[in-house]
Amino acid sequence: MERYQVKGAHPLNGKLQVHGAKNAALPILAASLLCDSRSGQCCCLHNCPQLSDVEAACNILRHLGCKAVWQDGALLIRSGDSSDCRIPDHLMREMRSSIVFLGAMLARYRQAHLTFPGGCELGPRPIDMHLAALEKMGVEFTQNGDGLDCCVPNELHGASIDLPFPSVGATENVILAASLAKGETILRNGAREPEISDLAGFLNACGGCVHLEKDGTVHISGVERLSPCEYSVIPDRIVGITYLCCGAITGGNITITSARPDHMRAVFPILEEMGCSLKIDGDQVSLLAPQRLKAVKNVTTMPYPGFPTDALAPVMALTAVAQGTTIFTENIFQNRYKQAWELCRMGADIRTEGRIAVVRGVKMLHPAFVNCTDLRGGAALVIAALATEGTTTIGEIRHIQRGYENLPEQLRQVGACITIL
Repeated sequence: MERYQVKGAHPLNGKLQVHGAKNAALPILAASLLCDSRSGQCCCLHNCPQLSDVEAACNILRHLGCKAVWQDGALLIRSGDSSDCRIPDHLMREMRSSIVFLGAMLARYRQAHLTFPGGCELGPRPIDMHLAALEKMGVEFTQNGDGLDCCVPNELHGASIDLPFPSVGATENVILAASLAKGETILRNGAREPEISDLAGFLNACGGCVHLEKDGTVHISGVERLSPCEYSVIPDRIVGITYLCCGAITGGNITITSARPDHMRAVFPILEEMGCSLKIDGDQVSLLAPQRLKAVKNVTTMPYPGFPTDALAPVMALTAVAQGTTIFTENIFQNRYKQAWELCRMGADIRTEGRIAVVRGVKMLHPAFVNCTDLRGGAALVIAALATEGTTTIGEIRHIQRGYENLPEQLRQVGACITIL
C-alpha cells in the first residue's frame, strides 16, 4: 500500500495551477452516455483531471459499450450501442458519484439495473430524493436485495419536482433524465453548486435545453437527440482551497492559477479572519500567511453559495494550530469529522459530538503515523503534516488520489518535502 511521507516546517512559496473539478467531470462523463455518436464523432473533454474517480467513471462507460481514451491531455468519449443496462457491483462501489449514471441510463435505455454506490463513508446519504423525483417522470423502481431495478414502462416525461433539500446528486440525476424526456421538467430547490452549472453547460453544448435560475429552479426541455461536443471542465474549487490552506499553515506565500475565485468566495472571509492576506487578479488568488494563524470563531457548512462541506476538513487542519478556539457546525453530512482523531494523533485538541466540533488550537503539531479516512480528511492530514517539525507518514492515500491529481508533485513545486513510499 502506498503512503506519503511528509517532512514539515517548510514554508511554501510559489504558484500552483488548479486542475479540473472532479465533481464537475463525473456528471459530465455520465452525460456523455447520452450523446449520439453514430456520426463517428466523440465528446472531447479538456481540463478533465486524471483521478481514480474519473477512471472509475470511465470504466462504467466502457462497461456500457462506450470508448474512453486519453489523447494529448484530453479525454475522448464515444458512446456505444451496448444493450447492457447493468452496472456491476464492483464498479458501483468504486465511488459514491456512480449513482449519477442512473439518470443518464434511464434517459438512454429507459431502464437500469445497479447496486447502491460506495465511496467515502460520510454517514447516511440515502438516494430517496433521487428516486422520488424520477418516479414523477414515469420511472418505476424495485429493490432487489442490495440492487435496484429501474424501468420506464410507458414513457419518460417531464414533471414538476420540488426537492426537500438542494441535493447535488438528485439535481444532477433529474437534469440528466429530463434532457431526453418528453416535455418540460421544472425542478425547484435544486442545488446551485458551480458543478451543476457546468453540467448544464455541457448538455447545452451538446444541443440540450437546460436553464438555471439563481434561486435554484431548473428548467429542462427534453430534446430528441444530443450530439457530441468539445468542452472544458471548470477548475476544482476545493483543490484551490486546499492549496491555499497548505500555504496558510506553513506561513507561506502561495498563488493559485487557472482558478475560479468566484466559486471560492465563501472561504475567503475565513482565511482573512485567520490573518491571511488575499489578493485576487483574474483567475489567480494570492495568499500571504501570518507567522501564526488566528482562530475563527465559527465555521458552519451550508449548500452553495455557503461554506462548502468539502472545505471543512482542510480548514479544520488550519484551526488545529491557530491561536484560539474554533467551533465547527456540519449541516450536510453526519460523519464529516472522521479525520479529527487522526489529527489528535498529531497533537491536535479536538472534541466532537454529533454535528459539532470544538478545536482548541495548539502551538505545534508533532509527527505521527496517520491514515486517511476519506478524501478531504486525507487532504487535511497532508496540510497538518506540512506544519510539523519532523516526518509524518500518511497511509490509505488512495482516498486522496480520488480527488487530487499528483498532489506530492504539485506541492514539491512550491517547496514541500513530500514523497510517495
